[in-house]
Amino acid sequence: MPTLRQAAKDDITLIHELACQAFPATYRDLLSREQIDFMMDWMYSPANLEKQMEEGHVYFIASHEGKDCGYLSVQPEGPGVFHLQKIYVLPGFQGLHIGSFLFRHAISYIRSIHPEPCLMRLNVNRDNTRAVEFYQRMGMRTLERGDFHIGHGYYMTDYIMGLDIA
Repeated sequence: MPTLRQAAKDDITLIHELACQAFPATYRDLLSREQIDFMMDWMYSPANLEKQMEEGHVYFIASHEGKDCGYLSVQPEGPGVFHLQKIYVLPGFQGLHIGSFLFRHAISYIRSIHPEPCLMRLNVNRDNTRAVEFYQRMGMRTLERGDFHIGHGYYMTDYIMGLDIA
């Protein structure tokens, strides 16, 4: 059974290291190496991880049999809306239901800080069919689609999915 702990600023290096394994493996067949490198710096440089935490991203780190194996982050987005910013499982730990464990924890965390009904949203690459299907199995629905310019001519081509949390 996986375990989970809330990350602190002391965990920024660990989150960066986990991301260096999980993020490129997730997108290697969907994005160019150059875009992956750009996005890694944009989202996962230690300075940017620290900034995210200061802006309200709450990170959690999953472990399985004593080994760190995944992470998630949740951020308040507005009144009654939370954004599941990141949810990744290292390749060697996929298939062990750690992703669904992380997803369920995101919902539990949101309920713990916001007991009223609310919405959890996330962005997912439209071409990442495995992730889209996972989120659909977890009860999410597609709200809209968007193409978001992130700099240097790169775009995130996403579905914005949502889950009502009662």
